Amino acid sequence: MTASSLRRAWALFALLTATISSSTTLIHAKKVSDSDAAAPAQEEAQSPKPTASPDDLTSDIPDVTEDASPDDDTATLSYDPTDLGREFKHFKAFSSNHTCASDTHALPFNNQIRGVNLGGWMVLEPWITPSLFYQFLGRDETAVAMDHYSFCQVLGPEEGNKQLRRHWESWVTEDIVRELKDSGAVNSLRVPVGDFMFQPYGPYVGCTDGALDYLDQLLDWAHSYGLSVLLDVHTQKDSQNGFDNSGQTMGFSWTSGLSTYPRDLTTFQHWPIRSANWMGVFDPVAINYTTINYDNIQHSLDVIGRLLERYAGHPAVLGVEPVNEPWELTPLELLKQFYWDAYLMVKEKAPYWKFIMHDSFRFTPETWGGFMKGCPDRALDTHIYQAWMDPASRLTFYNNACAQKKQIALMEREFGPVIVGEWSLATDNCAMWLNGFNDNLPGFPRSPCKYIPCSAPYMGTDQPGTPVDIGKPVQDEFQGPYGTGMSGPSFGLCPVDRDWMTERYNRGEGGMSWMSSPPEAPRGRDGTDEVMSMLALKKISAFSGIGHGFYFWNFRTDLYNPQWSYMLALERGWIPKGNLNDDRIVNSCHREDEGAFVCESNRDAPEDSLRAGMSYALSQEGKDPGYIYDLHGNDLYDEADTIFNEFWDAHRAQGATCDFGGVATLAETNKTHSEDYYTDDYYNVVEVNTFPLWKIITLTVAGVLVGSFAGFALAMRFSPKFNRTVRSSAMLRPMTSSRVFRKSFGNPIELGYTGLDIDN
Repeated sequence: MTASSLRRAWALFALLTATISSSTTLIHAKKVSDSDAAAPAQEEAQSPKPTASPDDLTSDIPDVTEDASPDDDTATLSYDPTDLGREFKHFKAFSSNHTCASDTHALPFNNQIRGVNLGGWMVLEPWITPSLFYQFLGRDETAVAMDHYSFCQVLGPEEGNKQLRRHWESWVTEDIVRELKDSGAVNSLRVPVGDFMFQPYGPYVGCTDGALDYLDQLLDWAHSYGLSVLLDVHTQKDSQNGFDNSGQTMGFSWTSGLSTYPRDLTTFQHWPIRSANWMGVFDPVAINYTTINYDNIQHSLDVIGRLLERYAGHPAVLGVEPVNEPWELTPLELLKQFYWDAYLMVKEKAPYWKFIMHDSFRFTPETWGGFMKGCPDRALDTHIYQAWMDPASRLTFYNNACAQKKQIALMEREFGPVIVGEWSLATDNCAMWLNGFNDNLPGFPRSPCKYIPCSAPYMGTDQPGTPVDIGKPVQDEFQGPYGTGMSGPSFGLCPVDRDWMTERYNRGEGGMSWMSSPPEAPRGRDGTDEVMSMLALKKISAFSGIGHGFYFWNFRTDLYNPQWSYMLALERGWIPKGNLNDDRIVNSCHREDEGAFVCESNRDAPEDSLRAGMSYALSQEGKDPGYIYDLHGNDLYDEADTIFNEFWDAHRAQGATCDFGGVATLAETNKTHSEDYYTDDYYNVVEVNTFPLWKIITLTVAGVLVGSFAGFALAMRFSPKFNRTVRSSAMLRPMTSSRVFRKSFGNPIELGYTGLDIDN
């Protein structure tokens, strides 16, 4: 399809959509909550579903779909009876309603993926490779780089390319690929690539020269070691989500002029004004796109075309993901049209490739059910992280991990194959620069972080800006600029994920020590290995036991942070090597699946706070919370137990946690367990024997008495001097003259015992 014909098709699509809609805007994106940048938004609109399955092989033409409401954001064009379908190698595609028929199932999606992401390699993310970005600390507005785009912009094509080549050479090596293969736990690699690698623009021109040569080499390595590769187009022109992982941070403003007191610092804000302009101009007030950028969309399709030209015949390529993480406010119908057009391009040039689509943080059947129904080799990618959850107990994270199975199963049924394209073992937001260079989400991190010495640069000591200056604190004019949150090196130390404490149940902690535990566990109390190992088993069970597999994010990290590094997690024993279908993994969620936990109220929580949590749960269910204000004491807490548990049980598959504003917690139900119930390392209980003072005094006195008697007996038996002295004592005569005493201590001496030197 030529560029001009595609633009005409997009223009026709926009015109017809405008005719259907009564809105004056081209696209109206539904307003959703953006309180947590990484939390999936819930899409309220219902996507249309065909009234008859296009998989019915008795007819190549699907039935007409029902028109959606004119006010429905997800309205699509009705089926065109003149659409006789477009023939492909293994199926027929109907563009009028984005469905397929006559799939011959030539290459069914039968093999589960066990993979890792090679993140931070072709697309820079400061938090993954901070050694590349230390050089920008202490610079002003004109010389700071925070993403791949500004990295090339600030350094220029010559210096930027020099540093990138050194980075490409050292971040991913053949030894690493071999090690991943030899682990027995990896069969595929997801490789984030930049759109600019295939069609350079702006500051990327010249700066990224040679990137494709390194990608070619990686594909050859993967093929030689029997690993498949999913090519993930991680960046889009003008950013598809506003994150630095899109190549260019969007929604950004320098605020240094307002930061002169108490210190003259270079500052900026990003998260409160985040935007994404890939598909058009976004209006943050109206929360919609006022214009559509068809040139950007065409650019993205051209990138897919060039990617196909280069790699359609490479045996290592599993398939392509045309866009990573388009944000939750992306116009849904435009996104679906983009997916459809890219899919047809792929199937024409590479008929056996898989086509993976990110869910746009809308992992619901209402959004994706029925889309591309009957089309072979497509799958939905969802990213499931716990790092942005509120601080909670290990039980909460265990249950949340296992609960994902229910939603994955639902989407497998309503859409088709599901892949968890990104996940990690992180349970907090402490990884340095995770939310941006020298920045953080407002209110993050939620708990104090652990600090360790910043790592030496992985690419060698010639890298500018390294090592980190051990004499400068994080809040220093030479360590800026600073965003709306705190994250950065301080006195040569860098923040990483917190430790987990080993529980001490006989002290009444009962799984609650996370509330007051320090970020670095004291000696003898570090339970991180235990918690991470169990969490990994449960996540692998949830993601691979129901869906079509997963890719862990990431394969390595610059800082020592095994919660985000697959290789370090393997080294620590958190992720098992070899077969991931053994009983430990398959059965790791048995307690959660059996409902062995309940969500109950915290009896120490104030009643007003408790009512706020109860009111939230009832309101979400459409129930009147008025009656709870007449309840007090135990009646209130008992009712809260019921409300919290019912809500959590009904919604935990969608990510609901047992929290409710900090007034609820998970507890294990009272059950009779078999003897081997506690043999799966669910938790290690450290018994700490604490005694009251009277016990300590009693034991001390008893010890002194027993020790004194033993010493007296030994001295009487083996020291003649001591024996004679005792027997000659007038004060002790009543005791020493007794028959028992003489029989016990007198005879050896009286009979002329000569075994010892009496004079000594």
